[in-house]
Amino acid sequence: MSKRSLRIIGFGLIATALSVSSSLAGNVSVGVNIGVPPPPPIVLPAPPSVVVVPNSPVYYAPGVDFNLFMYGGRYYTFHNGSWFYATNHGGPWVFIAPDRVPRPVAAVPAPYYRIPPGHAKRMGPPEPPGYGPAAGGCPPGQAKKGRC
Repeated sequence: MSKRSLRIIGFGLIATALSVSSSLAGNVSVGVNIGVPPPPPIVLPAPPSVVVVPNSPVYYAPGVDFNLFMYGGRYYTFHNGSWFYATNHGGPWVFIAPDRVPRPVAAVPAPYYRIPPGHAKRMGPPEPPGYGPAAGGCPPGQAKKGRC
């Protein structure tokens, strides 16, 4: 056999292999799970009454059964260990990564949470007045960063 015949046979085998692999690739499915938690089941028929968190630009809603804060024209909630935001009191609620939560919202002291964050429960009693970042303990997300 000549070199030219071997090249033609080689190209034929490569072409056949590619066509077989591309037909098999059609049956392959790839899934990506990035671990985004489901949105909270929050239903607010009307905007809730809010009160300013002392020494903060953030508002909280003391009359609802869940964590609800307002800041910069958005609603924020801390639900089952994750943060969500909405541009309207009725939602929809969108997951937001902890490092994307505005600092003033993340710095709200634990006593202003209707349902305290999990790490706030493990912290023990609040710090005495004049000690630490706030008398109510370390704000959510700050303890893990070593700021308290």
